[in-house]
Amino acid sequence: MPLFYQQDINHDTRLGVWHIAEPETFFLEKVPLQRELTHPHKRLQHLAGRFLLQYLFPDFPYHEMVIANSRKPYLPDEQYHFSISHCGDFAAAIVSKTKRVGVDIEIPTPKVLKIVPKFLHREEREHFNLLEPAAQDILKATLLWSAKEAAFKWWSFGSVDFSEHIRLEPFVPAETGELRGSFAGAGNLYPLQFYYRLFPGVSLVYAL
Repeated sequence: MPLFYQQDINHDTRLGVWHIAEPETFFLEKVPLQRELTHPHKRLQHLAGRFLLQYLFPDFPYHEMVIANSRKPYLPDEQYHFSISHCGDFAAAIVSKTKRVGVDIEIPTPKVLKIVPKFLHREEREHFNLLEPAAQDILKATLLWSAKEAAFKWWSFGSVDFSEHIRLEPFVPAETGELRGSFAGAGNLYPLQFYYRLFPGVSLVYAL
């Protein structure tokens, strides 16, 4: 089984990354396809993400999941909080019994540089030296994008301006580490703690 990475964050929270190498039938033997998807690879990603939920917590009631208006899947009784992300041949999931969570996995590509002004506030671009035309650090930009995506999934209620609502504090990126930030939503300011790990060709961030 190509379990790429697993971390037991604490007694109640677990994280996993799956490198998808199996056929669709492997996943369908364990979890159902819960919505119509015609693209074969998107179907694989969908199935791998849900498979991971049950891999991390075998009693995870995936059959009870519903989709919110924000398109986020959730459990009505919040027996578990969870978040799923996928890109390329990777699927990531984080599951917690007690805390709202968010996860994002990305493959760094030059395309991220084009959207830097859309997801980073000017103050952040100054902090991280991503003001144009100096915005050439693809890995750093991808890591920051992953952090904001993880915050968006943590929030889970949709309608988020990444530049205004989510702010990241300055830090020096390394292979693995943490950073702090905040989320402004529903009239409140929520502090967030992010943890990240950079694998060869893959950026992983989760938020608590």
